[in-house]
Amino acid sequence: MGPGGIATIIAAASLFVIAIAVAYAVVRVGRLVDKAAPLLEEVTLTVELINGPLQSINKVTKTVEGLTTKISDSTEGFLEKNKVAMSAASALLAVSKMKKSSDTKTKKKKSAKSEKESE
Repeated sequence: MGPGGIATIIAAASLFVIAIAVAYAVVRVGRLVDKAAPLLEEVTLTVELINGPLQSINKVTKTVEGLTTKISDSTEGFLEKNKVAMSAASALLAVSKMKKSSDTKTKKKKSAKSEKESE
């Protein structure tokens, strides 16, 4: 047997070892995929279960957004058309605040008076 025959045997043995290593890697990857398949099904189920409430929240958010837009448009229209009503409303609000502050002062005076009398 010459040097070419020995090189052929070495090359054949090397290819055999490489083939065994590739086969082992394929078997390991196959087992990994078999283990991952149920996990992927569970993840898919979990995502589907989460998407249900998220879709409901999305509907509620869109409804609230529409309602807010309608209220804003109505308020804006009212304010533009009824400037006199707004002046009256601001005057009533000012009077209400003044009355509250005077009521508070009166109550403080009465409580201070009753404390002095009790001494």
